[in-house]
Amino acid sequence: SRLQHEYVPSAHLSAACTCLAWAPPGGRQPPNKVQDGPQRKKRKSEAAEVDRQLDILAVGTAVGSILLYSTVKGELQSKLDGGHDSRVNCVRWHQDTCCLYSCSEDKHIVEWNTQTCKVKCKWKGDNSSVTSLCISPDGKMLLSAGRTIKLWDLETKEVYRHFTGHATSVSSLTFTTVKPMNENKPFDGITGLYFLSGAIHDRLLSVWYVRSDRKEKNAVMSFTVTDEPIFIDLTVSEVKEEPVKLAVVCRDGQLHLFEHILNGYCKKPLTSNCTIQIATPGNDGDSTPKPVPILAAAFCSDKQSLLLVYGNSLQPIIEKVSLNTMESHICLIRDIQKVLSLKTDVALTKVKTPVVNSDTKVLVPGIPGHSTTVKTPALGKEKKKNKRKPGETGESIEERLEALDIDVSKVKTPGGLPQTDSFAVLLVQGLESNDAEILNRVLNTRKDNVIKNTVSRMPIHAVIPLLHELTKRLQGNPYSASLMVRWLKSVFTIHASYLSTLPDLIPQLGMLYQLMESRVKTLQKLSRLHGRLFILVTQVAASEAVQDVTEMNQAAKLVYEDESSEEEGSDDEMIADKESDENWDEDEEKEEQSDEQDMTVEKEINGDSDLEPENESEEE
Repeated sequence: SRLQHEYVPSAHLSAACTCLAWAPPGGRQPPNKVQDGPQRKKRKSEAAEVDRQLDILAVGTAVGSILLYSTVKGELQSKLDGGHDSRVNCVRWHQDTCCLYSCSEDKHIVEWNTQTCKVKCKWKGDNSSVTSLCISPDGKMLLSAGRTIKLWDLETKEVYRHFTGHATSVSSLTFTTVKPMNENKPFDGITGLYFLSGAIHDRLLSVWYVRSDRKEKNAVMSFTVTDEPIFIDLTVSEVKEEPVKLAVVCRDGQLHLFEHILNGYCKKPLTSNCTIQIATPGNDGDSTPKPVPILAAAFCSDKQSLLLVYGNSLQPIIEKVSLNTMESHICLIRDIQKVLSLKTDVALTKVKTPVVNSDTKVLVPGIPGHSTTVKTPALGKEKKKNKRKPGETGESIEERLEALDIDVSKVKTPGGLPQTDSFAVLLVQGLESNDAEILNRVLNTRKDNVIKNTVSRMPIHAVIPLLHELTKRLQGNPYSASLMVRWLKSVFTIHASYLSTLPDLIPQLGMLYQLMESRVKTLQKLSRLHGRLFILVTQVAASEAVQDVTEMNQAAKLVYEDESSEEEGSDDEMIADKESDENWDEDEEKEEQSDEQDMTVEKEINGDSDLEPENESEEE
């Protein structure tokens, strides 16, 4: 149960592994080692001479490429590209040649030459995605399945037989017999063989029979289990009387064992001969036993004992058990806590923890201008990410802030505005304590040089939490987004070298990438809309302006003419009245003066002439 080898793909190959298969160890294989899926992995590793030769592992990825990894050298041997443009669902090695078969979500099956790393042949396998493959014992036929199951002739790449299949996509295909039961007729390599299939969300495993004619397409028998099968292993029946033994691990963590001689049609679904479960003993304070899920099971080479894999998928426990299958239900008691604790104690570590006295003061690299003393070295680790064990209680925000030993009120300058180094301290505080008030205060800054200095002075461990916080705020209203973009820009420019060293950078920034893409996608549509609206608005404004101008001019001309004529007329009247009045008064005063009679006569004449405009205006 020790981890012997671990392969982590480098960043540019960081597509998830979807399926894997061991390459045959060279030469013709014995018939019971036909299927080279992950199911066969454990059985082969028992035989020491086979184990030495087992080397190449084909790994299918979610992006459509296939990696060939050498476990002996511990490195990637080659990469098969250009066959699929979608997720690889299953890979199978041909037992004789260096051929590899793969199927994918893109509906195609590809035959690869693993020496040249080129596609040998590619053909469409189904109308929907092809999920499972299996090569016949003689290596001349290939079973493929999406929902319907097809048997292909590998030479001509034509369908030899059709089977109805399952309602959901098939997850496993395996041949169960090597020779036909009826030994009178000559054997053509495929007719008379039985194979087994299981599908997702389907609690029945179906057995199919390859006939000489094409009449019967339905399953000849089926095995019933308690939940969806996730792992299937079987012993292949080589002789007529030998029963097929089947071990099926279900999603509910139970293991079902079947034993049956395949001899034609069976109407009722067969139930399991034996069901195996694993549970904890239920002592140590917790009195209720808890079930331990079985992850996988495989028959050993003697076909009697079983290898069980159970517990946690990160730290599985592998155990060989011999079972008395006379009982219909077996519950194995295993205390996995003890086993796991033993394993973790033995595990070697290169990290040395210094012995620290309670009086000692540990200095950590802090922000310039602050003596950031930390009480215990444990806090430095806790800054990274809050990965606590279930038993521990987390420190409160108050304790953390005390440990940082920074008083915000002292940080402020006489001017009242905090400086950039104190901004960096505040930012780290806010991120660690998740204090919205502090974060709002720091992140709502508009000055570019303040942002730049803050980001350059903040400690490296706070970069990823800051990016997460910025991503969260970018999803808010557009006003805050415009502020956050400035922070993002400076984080990426200043801390690019640190970010590029992170192995899990893509999942960490996945949300941000999606956000940017969605925003940028709408930008094009928005700019088109903006353009159209701009044209419309300018046209409307222009036409209104034209109408307004003409009306104004006409109105002004008319009004101007009317007012001017009336005003002139009235002014003339006023002048005429005044003058005439004055003249008449003067005449009365000066009647006595007979010397100036001539003058008065003239003035009378003038007065009459002055009155003439009045008459004119009245006529008008």
